[in-house]
Amino acid sequence: MIVREYEEDEITVQRVPLMMMGGLVAITLTLTTMVSFGVFERQSIPSEARAEAGTMSVATRSLLFFDEADGTVRVEDAFSGEAISSFGPGTGGFVRSTMRSLVHERRINGIGRATPFELIEWDSGALTLRDTATGGTVELASFGADNRAVFAAMLNGKSQ
Repeated sequence: MIVREYEEDEITVQRVPLMMMGGLVAITLTLTTMVSFGVFERQSIPSEARAEAGTMSVATRSLLFFDEADGTVRVEDAFSGEAISSFGPGTGGFVRSTMRSLVHERRINGIGRATPFELIEWDSGALTLRDTATGGTVELASFGADNRAVFAAMLNGKSQ
């Protein structure tokens, strides 16, 4: 049997990658400071940008979302009770994740599910899901055309 003995190696760190990491941290802090002091504009807040541009809503629908015992997410019109869409287990991942984030905010604030969510289409083509209870919003166009289309179908009353 061959037994090798290793001497304790000294751990070395290359200077160039270390300097690059330090530079990246310095640039990040500099840009953050410049935004804080107004050198660069902050990212636009959609509701403020719409107000400045005079954007108007062209369609609105109040929706209720229900988690069924079998894992299905059912979407209903809040006023008529009409079933609009249904997403079985393994489908509707974007709808599920979007609603979970909004419902989580409601739970934190002790708000029940009786208050409907509002789906709004703007004349600019944007689509917003608004929680009327907490004021939270999700700009649906930010997540791609396919995900926007799922909610657009709910607005138009097409079942999926």
